[in-house]
Amino acid sequence: MSKKHDAIFDDVLSGLDAPAPTSDRAGARFLKRSTSIGERMSGERQEKTLHLVDPARCRMWERHNRDYALLTEENCRDLIDGIKAQGQQEFPAIVRRLEGEEHEFEVICGARRHFAVTWLRANNYPQFRYLVEVRDLTDEEAFRLADIENRDREDISDYERAVDYAEAIKLYYGGAQKAMAERLEVSPPWLSRYLALARMPEEVVNAFASKRDIRERHARALKPLLGNPEQAAAVLEEARFIAATQARAARGKGGYVEAQEVFRRLTAAARPKTKTPKVSTGKLFARSTGERGIHVTRSGKQVRMAFDADLSDAALRAAFESYLKSRKN
Repeated sequence: MSKKHDAIFDDVLSGLDAPAPTSDRAGARFLKRSTSIGERMSGERQEKTLHLVDPARCRMWERHNRDYALLTEENCRDLIDGIKAQGQQEFPAIVRRLEGEEHEFEVICGARRHFAVTWLRANNYPQFRYLVEVRDLTDEEAFRLADIENRDREDISDYERAVDYAEAIKLYYGGAQKAMAERLEVSPPWLSRYLALARMPEEVVNAFASKRDIRERHARALKPLLGNPEQAAAVLEEARFIAATQARAARGKGGYVEAQEVFRRLTAAARPKTKTPKVSTGKLFARSTGERGIHVTRSGKQVRMAFDADLSDAALRAAFESYLKSRKN
């Protein structure tokens, strides 16, 4: 008999020396225990071993799809408050064990949980520890697991996800978009939109105050504009101008340009510029030099005349005749 079965039967037999159940309630407990053992033997139940560890013993996987540097007390506040209210971390992070390195575990899923517990321990709550489940995973399996866990979460940005996909398609799928889509169980067009987002020019990315503000729909709208050389030049020029404003705001000089306004300005930059009609400086027509008369200006095909309301009829008539003569010349 295998060690596994020995352990299972030891568990079953360990209670046989105990007094027989004296109530329906005790019998129900025994039946529940027997059912649990049966499920374990049949393979219907998988036992998982969880560990409570110091988060300092863990490091982020270098291919984690969340940018840990973007995590703050503010954007993790809901999780921090939830752990405090529950008195513990409710769902375990997924980690891999490391051998012969400074850290003992590598976090595959659970960056926000790691940040929240670390923050609590550093802010007068040292009793909290990081709840983890250790798994043996290949890099490709780790990538898919992290993607499944975070795909529908709003707190991971479209751009973070796009960059993760762009790296993964090269590392695990040989650049084959169809193969990657099949493994992720998504449609090729859906995946293609995110890959296009990851390829957005650096100038456009820097135009946004935060990478978290960049959406897949932004790349979808800008893609045809960036494919046209003239429009692309105009978009990139405006992007660099906005990026300079964002950089000044980061140094405390002025305000940030909001994401919606960034997108509006980038798309507007690609539109053909409307030519403004040339407005002449105007010319004075009068009966004689030094006398008041009619001031005439041209704007496109329009002619505007202005004169003082108290100008005499004779002076006005003479000035207008002077103007008519100029048209014939």
